[in-house]
Amino acid sequence: MLVCNTIEKLEAVIDKIKSGQRISEKEAIILLEEAELLALGELADNVRKRLHPDNIVTFVVDRNINYTNICINKCSFCAFYRNKADEDAYILNNEEMFKKIQEAIDLGATQILLQGGLHPEFDITYFEGLFKKIKERFKIQLNALSPPEVYHISRQSGLSIKETISRLKTAGLDSIPGGGAEILVDSVRKQVSPKKINSKEWAEVMIEAHGLGLPTTATMMFGTIETTEEIIQHLSLIRDIQDKTKGFTAFIPWSFQPGNTKLGSKGQGSRVYTATGVDYLKILALSRIFMDNFKNIQASWVTQGAKIAQVALRFGANDMGSTMIEENVVAAAGVSYRISKEELIGTIKDAGFMPCQRDNKYNILKTFN
Repeated sequence: MLVCNTIEKLEAVIDKIKSGQRISEKEAIILLEEAELLALGELADNVRKRLHPDNIVTFVVDRNINYTNICINKCSFCAFYRNKADEDAYILNNEEMFKKIQEAIDLGATQILLQGGLHPEFDITYFEGLFKKIKERFKIQLNALSPPEVYHISRQSGLSIKETISRLKTAGLDSIPGGGAEILVDSVRKQVSPKKINSKEWAEVMIEAHGLGLPTTATMMFGTIETTEEIIQHLSLIRDIQDKTKGFTAFIPWSFQPGNTKLGSKGQGSRVYTATGVDYLKILALSRIFMDNFKNIQASWVTQGAKIAQVALRFGANDMGSTMIEENVVAAAGVSYRISKEELIGTIKDAGFMPCQRDNKYNILKTFN
């Protein structure tokens, strides 16, 4: 009888999805835990087709520049951060950053992703000066400063979140990446990143940014200690924000990379796990279905590799993210996938889609037939 009830509940959820209705948190749990992988992928693929009937898969050409690895948060899942006194701690000077930006532009980049650790001495004047100099020298979109960085700057500067974002926008900030979300459930955050901003504070940054006309992305890093229910809570919080602001341009889930991290070294006896490729595809597919107010879902070749990312295009993803001319944070965990623009285009074509280069607002810049 229990098996029959479970099957009936799953079929009811599938019928809702096929008719274009929004599913609840409880229904999302049923779907994730009970649906077979390929059936879940097909459902997500059909949702993608409804939203993107043109068969286009997009990507952006950019470079991820990490201005410093010095960080006061010291998250247990991070292999990138360093203490100020560490031998390999660094701060890029302006000329080093300008050189990296010019190299990226020479390779066709239209955007710079600028992020770093929470440096104990950097306040808003540092970033205002840097952003203004970048915009004076280069015609480039500046996608910079995750919510934890924005919150840190506001604290360092004695400003409200709204004042901080407004001043950064005036200095040249074009959009905010959705990093630092991990799992937006505070009981999880207290265990894996106790010094980082909480879920309410992360949401505050995004809501204020949207109110000031700055687009942002939203992310989720799964595969640490969270439960299925907590994954759904994370998705639900972001979906609720999008209902109110419509300011997110894309959602990007990726899996925890345990190499060289304190959290990953806990061993088999802990609750920490490493998500598999199957786990990734299931979470991605669920994201496409549950996040019904998001037009764009991004595949993560940076953490999964090109082959799984290619499969992800049939599990709900319609975007391949960035060519990522430079990437340091995931690489610090021992995962270092690389892909050229030409390889990315070929990967998209081989999956049966039309590759299109976009900007950070998803405007199509070039189509590759």
